[in-house]
Amino acid sequence: MLFAGVDAGGTTTRVAVHDASGARAGYGTAGGGNPAAHGSVAAGAAVAAALRQALHGLDSARVTASVAGVAGAVDGFDAVLRRIWAEHGLRHSPRLVSDVDVAYAAGTRAPSGTLLLAGTGAAAARFADRALDGVADGLGWLLGDEGVGFWIGRAGVRAAVRAMDNGAPYGPLAELVSARFGASGPPRRRAEHIVRLAQADRMSLAATAPLVARAATMGDPLAGEIVRDAAGRLVAAAARLHRSGPIVLAGGILTSDGPVRQAVLGLLTGPGRLPALREVPCVVTARDGAGAASWLAALDHRGERRAGDAHPRFTDPETSPTPTP
Repeated sequence: MLFAGVDAGGTTTRVAVHDASGARAGYGTAGGGNPAAHGSVAAGAAVAAALRQALHGLDSARVTASVAGVAGAVDGFDAVLRRIWAEHGLRHSPRLVSDVDVAYAAGTRAPSGTLLLAGTGAAAARFADRALDGVADGLGWLLGDEGVGFWIGRAGVRAAVRAMDNGAPYGPLAELVSARFGASGPPRRRAEHIVRLAQADRMSLAATAPLVARAATMGDPLAGEIVRDAAGRLVAAAARLHRSGPIVLAGGILTSDGPVRQAVLGLLTGPGRLPALREVPCVVTARDGAGAASWLAALDHRGERRAGDAHPRFTDPETSPTPTP
């Protein structure tokens, strides 16, 4: 028997197919599969394209169970998935869950614990017996998602233009922001140029977030302060929810090594641990989301006793080689 898992996000959709042991049998990728961001038609097309790749060379009738983790799932998207599954010869429709469920499962097999997600958006979520039991932040780029993406980019650009306005000595952050926006000349002229472009395209601020991390690694004090503030906001969201079990770090900002991840780890487990965390938690990093969704499908069908131990093979591509036919 085979199990299929979908991890559909705003920029990338991934589909994994595994056998019962957790060995990978197929994998596919496509563009963004978030229906709220791209519309159900485009999101469905992305899922279908990734599924088609993952099933290449496989007997689709062998897929016994599926789980689809979809960011921004809208009403009626489950019907879209049922149609796609039928068109590809899969007999059993997928169970639709959120991307948060998949992100948590990508880090641990523990039924209870906390997810801290920091990527395009930011959210913390508590799970109890695999059921979502509380959420913090995840309120979108305009009013929430503190500590990631737009929030970091805006803070970086604001710090840079204020330094220019004050006539402060330039540091790496101001230079990187100036280059990103094509600003040159005297400090005040640079600041005004950046402000005009940012007001014309506010999402250009989100694209500057990596520059803050880069400037922080170069020792820029303004960037370092933003990184520490971002980490504090992320960890505070997790601390509001955490009761027991592991804390899973997910999302590009927390799964790749960088200053925000290092600052978050310090606040979770280091000497400067946040006082709200009564004890040092076990902190793990999420791995492959599509593999985690496939594992959830196996868990649905086979139960904890038979599927639980295979979790590492489902979620870690390095330990789930494609089986020999």
